[in-house]
Amino acid sequence: MTIAEIKNTVEGKMDQSIEAFKHNLTKIRTGRANPALLDTVHVDYYGAMLPISQVANVSLLDARTISVQPWEKGMGAKIEKAIRDSDLGLNPSSMGDLIRVPMPAMSEERRKELSKVVRGEGEGAKIAIRNLRRDANEAIRKAVKDKLASEDEQKRCETDIQKVTDRHVIVIDQLVAAKEQDIMAV
Repeated sequence: MTIAEIKNTVEGKMDQSIEAFKHNLTKIRTGRANPALLDTVHVDYYGAMLPISQVANVSLLDARTISVQPWEKGMGAKIEKAIRDSDLGLNPSSMGDLIRVPMPAMSEERRKELSKVVRGEGEGAKIAIRNLRRDANEAIRKAVKDKLASEDEQKRCETDIQKVTDRHVIVIDQLVAAKEQDIMAV
C-alpha cells in the first residue's frame, strides 16, 4: 500500500467514524422530538423484527410529539407495545390509527446525565480516530521498513495524518458541544 493510499484510506475511515458518531448522537434523547429516535425500536411483523420506520409512517406532530401511523391496522398495538418496552422511556398513546409519542420533559438531573453520556460517546469517537491514526502510522512505518517509502515521506505523511486527526477531533468536540447545548436547553 502506498503512502497516498494510506492517507486516503485513513481519512475515509475517520469520516466514517464521524458519521457513526453523528448517528449515535441522534439516538440520545433531548427534550425535542426527533423521528430518528425510534429507529432503534423494532417491532414483530409476521415473525420478523423490523424497525418501526418499515411498518409505519413516523413523523412529527409538533416539537414535542412524534406521530406513528401504521400501514396496517393490526400493527398499532404491536408498535405501541414495542415503543413502551424500549429503553427510551417513552409512553405512547393510541388515537385510532394514529399513535402519539409525547416527549416527556427532562429533569435537570437527567439532562446532566445525558450530557455525560454525550461526552462519553465523544470520547469513544476520539479514541476510534486515534486508533485509526495509530494504524496508519504503523502501516507507514511498515512501508518504510519494506523500502516502499523514504523516511522523509514517513515524517511528512505522519504530520499530514496528525493534521487530519486533529481536524476530526475538533469536529467531534463541536458536535459534542452542540449536542450538550441542545440537551441543556429547557
